[in-house]
Order: sequence, then structure tokens, then C-alpha cells
Amino acid sequence: MRADRLMSVLLLLQARGRVTAAEVAAELEVSERTARRDLEALSMAGVPVYSQQGRNGGWQLIGGARTDLSGLTADEARALFLVAGPSSQATPQVKQALRKLVQALPEPFRPEAEAATAAVVVDPTEWGGRRQQRPAPPHLDSIQRAVVEGEQVRLSYVSRDGESTERMIHPLGLAAKGQVWYLVADTDAGQRTFRVDRVTAVEPTGLAVVRPPDFDLTEAWGRITAEVDEKRSPFRGRGTVEPGSVGLLRQMFGAAVRIGGTAESGRVEFEVAGWNVWSVAGELAGLGRLVEMTEPEELIDRLGAVGRELSALYDPELRGRAPVDAERRELGRARRDRVPDVEHDV
Repeated sequence: MRADRLMSVLLLLQARGRVTAAEVAAELEVSERTARRDLEALSMAGVPVYSQQGRNGGWQLIGGARTDLSGLTADEARALFLVAGPSSQATPQVKQALRKLVQALPEPFRPEAEAATAAVVVDPTEWGGRRQQRPAPPHLDSIQRAVVEGEQVRLSYVSRDGESTERMIHPLGLAAKGQVWYLVADTDAGQRTFRVDRVTAVEPTGLAVVRPPDFDLTEAWGRITAEVDEKRSPFRGRGTVEPGSVGLLRQMFGAAVRIGGTAESGRVEFEVAGWNVWSVAGELAGLGRLVEMTEPEELIDRLGAVGRELSALYDPELRGRAPVDAERRELGRARRDRVPDVEHDV
């Protein structure tokens, strides 16, 4: 514990230039006597710290000396803060450690490290809850650099429908959703979101990014994901579920399910979202009597049809009488993962 405290004292000296024992005690939540012993221990250990008596006295490093506690290069420091710094994911302990590390970095490294802490938001859930291994996009490093350094770039990009474009953009931030990286940027057409793995070239321009004065990456990403989720899951179904199966429902549907209150029957109300009635009914059918859907009628009818089809296929008395369902064949040809075009290319 004392080693941690001594490092904290040194970081305070580096950050503030001069401190009193009372200030150190207040900052580290120790007694003034303990703070004074720690300051003296640093001096005896060879750290160039000395005390000055008098009204404006205190402890300071000789000649404003600084100690590089990190040993990091500029690129390593930027990478560390890009990975560990996003406010939406960092624990209080990580945030405190990063604040300390910022003060330990050599002066030229600090602006980029501090910028990197606000340059990325990490969203661990992929669209639809899917998981798959993906290689890092080839131009991710160049885009990270542009975001952190606040430099406009000329972006060559292939959209979801295969159209190649080239445009000047103001990079505002990066977001990782699952293993997919997205770039949030201002363009001539307004704010847009680009998949980094669809970027084919990044050309620095030397021009500074013009950031909206009220832009906050975490808030912006929250709005983007809400809009995209709405577009990806326009169909809604409502019903009730056995209390003991709420966890299973959450596991199956993830963010696409909203759990409500408890009905008079003792069952738990919920709302589930999906691309269409076919996809929602197909997943709910596997839960059998654990769920009971109350609306819309379209979903109830679809579940009834699924039940009759399953009975015809697997009930010994009805086997071989499964109806031919032209709509169900059409489902196999539907592109259920297609997302309507919005301002965000996901």
C-alpha cells in the first residue's frame, strides 16, 4: 500500500509543482504526519524533492524535474487510452489509474492521451446479439490517429450496396460494437456513421477538425444505436412470460426484449422486437407455453400456424398432413438482415 501511496505523492508533485503536507494528506486521505513521512521517504530514496519553509512554502521537485513513470512511446500511450479510456466502459478504478498515468506521461504525449480518452466508445453487443471473429480493419490505425489528432481526412469508402465514394470528413469519434468498428463523422451532408472495415483509403489533409460544440460521443452513439435498432426491428409483439423464464427470454432476445411489470395472473409482461412477424414467431415458438402473446393478432395467428405445422409434422396421429405454406417458402428468400438506409451505414 505504501508503494502505491508514494507513487501517488510523486504524481501530485508532478501535476501541481508544489504541494504541502496538508494537501497531500487531504488528497490521499491520510494524516499530515503520514504525508510528511512519505514526502521525506521520497527525498531519502533519491527523488529530487525538497521542502521550502515559510508562508508560501511546501514540497516540490528540484528544478521542476519530471519522472517518466510509464516508459511508453507516443503511439503506445495513444493505443492504451483508446482501449481503456472510453467513459462508457471504464470502471472508477480504471479512470483513476488513467488520470494518474496522464500526469506521469512526458509533456508532449499528454494532449493526445487525454484526447484519446474521449475518442472511443465501446459497445460490447453486436447488432442482433451475434458473435463472430473478425480481423482488425486495415485502416483502423489511420482513423484512430485522425480522431485523436483532430485532423480532417479524405475517406474512400464502399457502402453496403457496393457504391464507392470519396469525401472529406471531420472524424469525431470511434465506436466498437462487438468486434465491428464504426466511425462517427461530420460530412457536408451532416453527421454520418461509417463501418471502418468498408474504408478503402484514408488520406490526411492537415486541416483541423471542426467539432460541434455540444458533441458528446457516448450520447451520439446512444442515439445512433437506438435509431438503427428501431430500423432493424420494426415489428413489435407483446405478451406475458412465466416469471422463472424471464432470464431465458433475455438470453434469447438480448436488447430486443423489454421486461415490464407483473400481471394479475402472476406472469411477467414483456415486449419483443424483431425484423418481421416471421422472425419473432419463429423464436417465440421454441418457448412453447412459457410465453403467451397477447398482441398483435398477426403474431398470434402466425404462432397458431406454426403450432399446427409442428403438430402435423411430429404428432403421430397427424404426421404427414403438414399444409403447404407458400408464405413460409417465401420467408426463405427474404433478406431479413437488410437494414433500411438511414444516416448510419451499419
